[in-house]
Amino acid sequence: MSTVPEPTRFSVLDRSRTREGHTGPDALRDTVALAQDLERLGYHRIWVSEHHGVPGVAGSAPTVLAAAIAAATRTIRVGTGGVMLPNHQPLVVAEQFGVLESLFPGRIDMGLGRSVGFTDGVRRALGRDKDDADDFAGQLEELLAFFTGTSATRVHARPAEGLTVPPFVLAMGEGASIAGRAGLPLVIGDFRSREKMLRGIDRYRADFRPSAWADEPYVVISGTVAVAGSEPEARRLLVPEAWSMAYARTHGTFPPLPPAERVATLEMTAKEREEYESGLRGHIAGTEHQVASELEAVIKDSGAQEVLVTTSTYDREGLLESYRRLARVAHLTAT
Repeated sequence: MSTVPEPTRFSVLDRSRTREGHTGPDALRDTVALAQDLERLGYHRIWVSEHHGVPGVAGSAPTVLAAAIAAATRTIRVGTGGVMLPNHQPLVVAEQFGVLESLFPGRIDMGLGRSVGFTDGVRRALGRDKDDADDFAGQLEELLAFFTGTSATRVHARPAEGLTVPPFVLAMGEGASIAGRAGLPLVIGDFRSREKMLRGIDRYRADFRPSAWADEPYVVISGTVAVAGSEPEARRLLVPEAWSMAYARTHGTFPPLPPAERVATLEMTAKEREEYESGLRGHIAGTEHQVASELEAVIKDSGAQEVLVTTSTYDREGLLESYRRLARVAHLTAT
């Protein structure tokens, strides 16, 4: 039987997806409750995301949500996947993570992305422009300088200065090179674009320069993983997100997650069906044996030290059961 290479770390990114019949506050509380379950199952970290003005996502303020999760847990690492740095002033980001690290020392991660607001309206509301993402490397350097007390602004970020909050760069393509040149850990996905992901990892390792934050490359691969008692059960977990993505691409708005059973009754246009079927392909899904085999292959091919699971579905109990099964596959130690 295939086995996941030890000591590969396993972590989770929960996007606080809203579900039909449930509110945004429900989604946030679901994320906090999931973090407590993941801690008991032995996962290494839980991260939360940043989305603005998206109907199907409640997670808009990741550092605030991270504080709630850290307060409700004891040992699991907590962070962001990620704070979109072009949306914010680096000083404010440094201060927020300084506060988090001060309150929950040794447990906070600073995952940083280079995306800027998703639509023109969101960008205007944030006071940002598409071009603001172009200087991500400079923004990253400015942010990290606040922790080391070397900011060119001569401003001292309190209480961040002197604290060590591990930074990670969420990236594909050019972002992988930025992470390498900055000497930072890389978070890269997804499993559906395997060759592109592996090229990005190769670029990252080739460009990596040791830094005060990391002596050597550290790779986190991210993507959807669904584990169940059978292939159909695992596929069922993928259905709500696949349909939501298909709907977003054909209607321009991202809806709450529907139950898989409702999706099965829908009449789809040819384009919707094409997008929906595409959304079901390429993920790591199946029984424990099948998932172990696929994970073994992708970890070996990528040389990754960590897997960040990004699964979203309507059935929260089914999702938790998937994480229970994955914990067995990954040899995690329950607390």
